[in-house]
Amino acid sequence: MAPAVEHRAELLAGAAVLAAAAGFLIWGFGDGFAREPGYEVRASFPDVDGIAVGTEVRLAGVRVGRVSDVQLNPQTYMADARLTIPEGIALPSDSAALIQTDGLLGGAYILIQPGGSPENLAPGDEIEDVQGAVSLLSLMMKFVDSQAQDEEAQP
Repeated sequence: MAPAVEHRAELLAGAAVLAAAAGFLIWGFGDGFAREPGYEVRASFPDVDGIAVGTEVRLAGVRVGRVSDVQLNPQTYMADARLTIPEGIALPSDSAALIQTDGLLGGAYILIQPGGSPENLAPGDEIEDVQGAVSLLSLMMKFVDSQAQDEEAQP
């Protein structure tokens, strides 16, 4: 084969590999590149352990949105999270946001518990009723400590 033809074949093979790699990147990270349509509400948590940009927001166990931003508020020392909710889902103004985990080793997500208010949250409003992440390690330490105190109290 002539050197020019061989060089051209290598160039085409390299271009095909790069195109396939780009396709896999777009397919794998497609949700991360696209901005979800909807409106944002805020929630300030005392602890957001396990929550990051892209974390699921669920309502009745169904994914309805994602966390679009998490930052520390230097005035309150709370973690301010911005949640993107689809336009078709209207949340009552007295809804609650709780950080939950999927089992012992699962990841964290934010669970929205809708309230009963006739008024709905508007874009940019804040969910006032929040519950931060519960540390499984601290719960286990409390349990072990209570068991040790019970053993000391017995004669």
